Amino acid sequence: MTLRWGALMHTVAEMRQIVFIDGPDGAAKHSRFWILLALSSVIAAAGVVGDSTATVIGAMIVAPLMTPILGVVLATVIGDRRNLLVSAGLVLGGAAAAILIGWLIGFFDPLPVVAANNSQVAARVSPKIIDLVGALATGAVGAIALVRKDISDTLPGVAIAISLVPPLSVVGLTLESGALHEAGGALLLFAANVAAILATGVIVLLGFRIGSAPHAERADGVSMWGARRRSVVTVLITLVIIGIPLGGTSIRVTQQALEIDDVRSAVQPWADDLGLDVVGITADGDQVVVSLEGEPPEPSTAELAPRLEAAGVDPADVVIEYSPAYRIELGG
Repeated sequence: MTLRWGALMHTVAEMRQIVFIDGPDGAAKHSRFWILLALSSVIAAAGVVGDSTATVIGAMIVAPLMTPILGVVLATVIGDRRNLLVSAGLVLGGAAAAILIGWLIGFFDPLPVVAANNSQVAARVSPKIIDLVGALATGAVGAIALVRKDISDTLPGVAIAISLVPPLSVVGLTLESGALHEAGGALLLFAANVAAILATGVIVLLGFRIGSAPHAERADGVSMWGARRRSVVTVLITLVIIGIPLGGTSIRVTQQALEIDDVRSAVQPWADDLGLDVVGITADGDQVVVSLEGEPPEPSTAELAPRLEAAGVDPADVVIEYSPAYRIELGG
C-alpha cells in the first residue's frame, strides 16, 4: 500500500476494522448494526408519518447502513470476496428490514402516508439526476473520510447528506398505503444513493492506491487488477442503468414545473379579476390541478380557456377545484 501522507492515512487493517463486521468482536458489531438499524428505521418511519424533518435527520445520524456500503467498496478494491458478500448481505438485509418496519408502522396509522399529504414522502418519491450528482459527491467524501484520519470526523455529516434509511421507510409506508408508484420512486432514490457511494468510493480508494500492487493475484488465481477492473465496470454500468430513469424523472419534473408556471400566468390574473384566491397549483399525472377559494356563486371559466391557450396550455389539461368561502357576520 502506498501512503501519500503517512500518518494522515489509515492503513488497510484500520479500514477493515472500521467497515468490516468480522474478527473477534464480530458478534458485537453484528448486534450493534441490527440494533441501530431497527431503531433508525423506527425513528425514520415515525418522522415521515409525523412529517418531521428534524426527526428524519435524527434517523439519518443513527442509521448504520453507510458502514456495510463502504465495506462493499473496500472489499471490492482489496479483493476480499468473503467480506464483499457479508457487507452486501447486510446492505440488502438492512434495506429489507427498514422497509418492513416502515410497512408495520404504516399499518397502524389510520391515514394513508402518501406524497399528496406528506412533504417527507413527496421529497423522496421523484428522484432526479441532481440527486444522483449530490450522492456521488457525498460518496466521495465518505470514501475519503475512510482513508484519511484527519477528516474521518465528517462521517456523521456524510450520513446526513446521503439519505439511506428514510427512503426505505417511505417505501414501506407507501406500499402499505397502496401507492406502488411512489414506493418505486423511493426505492429508486435508495438504489441511486447506494450506487453513487459504490462508484465514487471505489474510484477514490483506487486513486489512493489502496490494496495490493496491480500484478498481484488473489487466492483463486485471478489477477487483482483484473478483478478490480471488472468490479469498477460493473459499478459504473449499474450507475448508468440507474441514471436512465432518474433522467426521465428529471425531464418530467421540469416539464411539469414549466407547465405549472404557464398555468399560473394565465390563472392568476383571471382569479384576481373575479376576487378569487389561488390556494395552490399542482401537477397530478398529465393534468394540472388549480385550487381556488372565493365567495359564491361558482365562477364561470369561459374567459379562462382563451387565457390558457394564449399561454400555450391546453385547457383540457387543467382541472379547477373551487371551494366556496362563506362570509358570516356575527351580531348586529
